[in-house]
Amino acid sequence: MKISLIEPFHTGSHAAWAEEYARTSRHQVELLTLSGRHWKWRMHGGAVTLARQYLASGCKPDLLLASDMLDLTTFLALTRKNTSALPTALYCHENQLTYPWSPTDADPGQRRDAHYAFINYSSALAADAVLFNSRYHLDSFNQQLPAFLKSFPDQNELESLPLLAAKSSVLPLGLDLQRLDAYRPTQRKEPGAPPLILWNHRWEYDKGPEEFFAALYRLQEEGLAFEVAILGESYRKAPPIFAEAQRRLGERIVQFGYAENFADYARWLWRADILPVTSTHDFFGASVVQAIYCQCTPLLPRRLAYPEHLPEALQGRFLYDGFDDLLGKLRELLRSPSREAGELRAHVARYDWGELAGRYDELFESLGREGKL
Repeated sequence: MKISLIEPFHTGSHAAWAEEYARTSRHQVELLTLSGRHWKWRMHGGAVTLARQYLASGCKPDLLLASDMLDLTTFLALTRKNTSALPTALYCHENQLTYPWSPTDADPGQRRDAHYAFINYSSALAADAVLFNSRYHLDSFNQQLPAFLKSFPDQNELESLPLLAAKSSVLPLGLDLQRLDAYRPTQRKEPGAPPLILWNHRWEYDKGPEEFFAALYRLQEEGLAFEVAILGESYRKAPPIFAEAQRRLGERIVQFGYAENFADYARWLWRADILPVTSTHDFFGASVVQAIYCQCTPLLPRRLAYPEHLPEALQGRFLYDGFDDLLGKLRELLRSPSREAGELRAHVARYDWGELAGRYDELFESLGREGKL
């Protein structure tokens, strides 16, 4: 079948997901995208530009697959002469109803933030299938919708909630994990080298860097041996805690800054021993899964999507509750390395496109035949 994949914010994990699915699918997947910047304007105006481009392209797909950054209602209205009979799936990488707003963003204080969540809600209503990248994401979105709709003065449309829930399901994020295998070292590290703690997330507030570095400062004061690799993309307004950490941790930091290419990034993942995660937001956690696949032992908070990435039998060992629990389990791993890295790797290997592409294809074939799930 022919699938038009529509992505107004084509960068980072959104771009990787779209391009990798197009490459691994047995279907013909054509990408219709806009550059990944100005996210608010992409949600407002991206549908208008993409609708014009779609009509001009003359493409005749069997199914539309749109990301949550698209105002699907506007897109379908502007292309109705060509798309009125097409089944449509909405893939939710994130949503603006439960995504934490930056403390520096003026929109929440000026009560201009609700419109983005409403775009997600109306787009979900317009789609034939709504696909979330994790169970946590699906549940948190549907749980918050009643209060969100009740915040409006009347005609709250609460009757739409069961209809929306009925066409919502979980379809995990596909990742090219096997690509990491090419950089697997013959020897993980030199004998006697101190454990390497990894940070491989964006340098932003929602990743909880203050708690991460607070744990490291405590362990440094206790005299425990460890090194730190701080990867991830930084921005002009990165939290000041990163500069402070560079000064306070000093020579323990063996990498500080973005890995300029995938090969360097993969090599750091394979070299690292422990991944303490302190994020306050994650609908899936691609960087966490990548590190686990490279046999880096995770310490994950018992919240968000993280429990879904661990076998149930090992959750008590690698999930933590609160800062003191994180500190205790991290201290234990520094003194006595985990032996379960292989089992954890096998558990997340199911997110590789080699496992998921067929599941995506079958789901979209079913939707194309029936117009619904």
